[in-house]
Amino acid sequence: MNGSTLSIWVEAIRPKTLIASIAPVMIGVSLTVSDGVFEFYPSLVTLLAAVLIQIGTNLANDYYDFVRGADNENRIGPRRVSQAGLISAGKVKRAMTLSLGMAFLFGIYLVGVGGWVIAVIGLISIVCAVGYTAGPFALAYNGLGDIFVFIFFGPIAVGGTYWVQAGVFSNDAVLAGVGIGALTTMILVANNMRDVDNDKVTGKNTLVVRMGLNFSRVEYVVLLILGLMTPIVGVVRFEWPVSSLLSHLTLLFAFSPMRVIMHSSDPRVLMSALPSTARTVGFYALLLSLGLLVG
Repeated sequence: MNGSTLSIWVEAIRPKTLIASIAPVMIGVSLTVSDGVFEFYPSLVTLLAAVLIQIGTNLANDYYDFVRGADNENRIGPRRVSQAGLISAGKVKRAMTLSLGMAFLFGIYLVGVGGWVIAVIGLISIVCAVGYTAGPFALAYNGLGDIFVFIFFGPIAVGGTYWVQAGVFSNDAVLAGVGIGALTTMILVANNMRDVDNDKVTGKNTLVVRMGLNFSRVEYVVLLILGLMTPIVGVVRFEWPVSSLLSHLTLLFAFSPMRVIMHSSDPRVLMSALPSTARTVGFYALLLSLGLLVG
């Protein structure tokens, strides 16, 4: 594989979005360290499996959106390798299968550590990775993508990370999952707002297509508020350290994408909100993790 081909494959996996799978594992690990139940190898394998599942999801989106016609020459946004003809759709599909297959293999180890709970989480995550854009009831095409991202990149991801190390259910992990799940969903909202015009034409009925741009603007702000409220609830009700409120510094990074989301309907302008929202998610996860560790 030469350098040019490698760079195209890197583009295909959408590395700027991978913070969505890294962030909840980071927060879950910080909670296990704080509670004295941290285990290195389960933490590492959980991170690898989570990233591989998201890469598989991204490749599935690239392939199935192209096959279904949602990715076409009228789409505005980062190019998709299948639609652009950079990599054949068949190769993208095989790479998706390889990524999810590797995640499954890592999952076998995690099931051995965490038991049937991890088996259920892992299998549902892999099925939904494909079912997000594939099948007769694809989640992304029926307005359910926001719910999927909130749940699986939030409470399930953080709670599962904690469970595989501690072997117990954690209210703190679920609460922390609500916060990071809310902010991660903001990435999807920004993405779908940018694509709304083309999605309407191609029959991809995302939540913004169903409810409109103004609804999605309100959703974006509500999700941000929910994410910022989470550590406050943690401090008041769950005895989180006051230092977890460091996560409120995320507002410094959130203002820029929020201004774009609130004031623009131009897809070319909305493009800038996606990477800046992803950075916001990354800073939130980092600051909350640090706050939970140093308190």
